[in-house]
Amino acid sequence: MTITQLQYVLAVAEHKNFTLAAEKCFVTQPTLSMQIQKIEEELKILIFDRTKKPIQLTDIGQKIVNQAKNIVNEADRIKDIVEQQKGFIGGEFRLGIIPTIMPTLLPMFLSNFIKKYPKIKLIIEELNTDEIILRLKNGNLDAAIAATPLLEEKLKEIVLYYEPFMAYIPESHSIAHKQEIEVSDLNLDEILLLQDGHCFRDGIMNLCKNQGISSGNAFQLESGSFETLIRLADEGLGMTLLPFLHTLNLNEKEQSKLRHFKEPKPSREVSLIFPKTELKIHIIDALRQTIAGVIKGAIVFQNVAIISPLSKNKN
Repeated sequence: MTITQLQYVLAVAEHKNFTLAAEKCFVTQPTLSMQIQKIEEELKILIFDRTKKPIQLTDIGQKIVNQAKNIVNEADRIKDIVEQQKGFIGGEFRLGIIPTIMPTLLPMFLSNFIKKYPKIKLIIEELNTDEIILRLKNGNLDAAIAATPLLEEKLKEIVLYYEPFMAYIPESHSIAHKQEIEVSDLNLDEILLLQDGHCFRDGIMNLCKNQGISSGNAFQLESGSFETLIRLADEGLGMTLLPFLHTLNLNEKEQSKLRHFKEPKPSREVSLIFPKTELKIHIIDALRQTIAGVIKGAIVFQNVAIISPLSKNKN
């Protein structure tokens, strides 16, 4: 059997369809099917149960797929070693970024990165944390940027920065007169939240929970964007919390409604996440160094208290 044949097996296992797997591998469907059949004949077993729709792995097929992932990863590691020795930094690199980080961080580093490393084909996807974890484990992402810690045994995390929470408080609000606020000033019933599934929302819920504040009946009008939350707050429907980098693009009038927390400032930890196999580690290091270079001018070190991004059912 060959590495290519094992890659075909992994593609079918992922997509559960021979035609789609062939498209992803850039070969014809008959070619892919024939190569997989050769492995099955060589091993005298069936890897896939073709009678089921979608196609399913047999019991022995699942074991073979688990081992094939290790073999393909180790083959890729050999390529990494050779490329690092030659000083080559290039090739395809798949990066996932969570929605509450992507709009602010990506414009800060992307231009610098592609100019410095023109041979890297960077494929970027906006994904929620659960999808990022799944794709990293399945080998469908090389790295990701998300709020941490995630407490995932098979993943490594390198902290990029600590981002304070900022309060956006309209003039009519009862605590608008305060120059700095405390967590004890928060009333979860009055906080406009991102919709369920965003880890920044979970961070806010944990921030209030950790302070012993009861959520009661939290305000039900939820949104998928910070911009909407800001507009709703301006309409007097409550206050909201924003990550610090997002506040840099607000206009002067909006900036006047921002309030810092007293130290230690509640903050989220933002990290570069990747599998412990450390494939393409030279590109991961290049990405980390580029982000570190641009972020240090935006966020200075502060006395912070890290708020967990994990929802209550994951703690």
